[in-house]
Amino acid sequence: MSNQEEKSILQKEVSRRDVLKFAGIGGAGVILGASGLTGALTAFGANPFIDDDQTAVNKVKFYGKHQSGILTKNPEHVYFVALNCIAKSKKELKELFQLWTNYSAQLMNGQLVEPYTANKLLPTADTGEAEGLDASHLTLTFGVGPSLFEKKELGLQHMKPKELADLPHFPKDQLDPNYVGGDICIQACADDPQVAFHAVRNLVRAARGKVTMSWSQTGFNSYEVKNKKKLTPRNLFAFKDGTGNPNVDNEKEMNEVVWVQPGESKSWLTGGTYLVARRIQMHLETWDRTALSAQEATFGRHRDTGAPLGKKGEFDDVGLDRKENDQPVIPVNSHLHLARQVKDRILRRSFSYSDGINPTTGAFDAGLLFISFQKHPKQFINIQNSFGRVDKLNEYITHRGSALFACFPGVKKGSYLGAELFG
Repeated sequence: MSNQEEKSILQKEVSRRDVLKFAGIGGAGVILGASGLTGALTAFGANPFIDDDQTAVNKVKFYGKHQSGILTKNPEHVYFVALNCIAKSKKELKELFQLWTNYSAQLMNGQLVEPYTANKLLPTADTGEAEGLDASHLTLTFGVGPSLFEKKELGLQHMKPKELADLPHFPKDQLDPNYVGGDICIQACADDPQVAFHAVRNLVRAARGKVTMSWSQTGFNSYEVKNKKKLTPRNLFAFKDGTGNPNVDNEKEMNEVVWVQPGESKSWLTGGTYLVARRIQMHLETWDRTALSAQEATFGRHRDTGAPLGKKGEFDDVGLDRKENDQPVIPVNSHLHLARQVKDRILRRSFSYSDGINPTTGAFDAGLLFISFQKHPKQFINIQNSFGRVDKLNEYITHRGSALFACFPGVKKGSYLGAELFG
């Protein structure tokens, strides 16, 4: 190698170190700035406002009165992640949500979080695995858990709603601490699982130094289509899941069931909602050895149609008081009977999951990522308490994970996620 070649290589390496130093990256590859890599790259200028791109293919609006991931019908794939907050101040956390606002708008437009830099000596701001894919009806939903308000350095204790507390221990719970709680949650739903993962990956990457990952779960749904309309999806037990949901297009119904109204909680949560996440293991091998009649008695519905036992249509009136030969048509210990004997309703947004094989039992590690939205946690709590120990379905499931989050209202143009919380 000539002296000139050695000199050229040395100059390039010095240039690379200088650029990385300017970007806030130490010699060991650790991001020094609290905003993470992308925060370091954009810290020298204010982030521009990113609007909804109405020309984007398979686009869902980011801005609006409510977070769109709660309203959107028929989500196919989910990547749900719970995060621990390690921000050192309210200001840092606020800046993170401001950054996430622009990145979310970009991602839901089907775009990179930031354009690629021409300087190949720097890592790209976007990880790139969704390049060339469309928006895929991506929605991003953000919430905050009760533990976030317990961090004194954030100074948010006085903003915690009294109803935002860890869910109680329910009968038959066998919770795995690896799937419990969280300071912040992100729910990414999309038609394409890679689009959903890409979104979460880049949001978490941008938050390096302010959050760490606690737990995550992927999930999926498939929909039968009849007369160009998607029907209620089936869970891994082959029964329809979500038949009793409120109509998301009916504002009055959603205000009664899902959206927090003025005066019902802290003012920053008006127009928002509460998200319950439960990771439910389904014992498929036990279920598969159960007669169809017993399966239907467990749910209180016919498996093929989803109709209540003794009825023909999925949405027929349940009629809990119906009897045949002096016996209830809908068994009193069925999942349907126990759910309907309380007046509370919730919006279910559940997804099946399959995480390989349980190394101890050799059985499928599969089940349901149960997600529900309600204006008050007591709606879910009342229903779950109704199931108690008598629910026939308890023979086939085990609750392994549990978390509660308060989801912000939607973002107004020119504002940012959680603006009402930060003042």
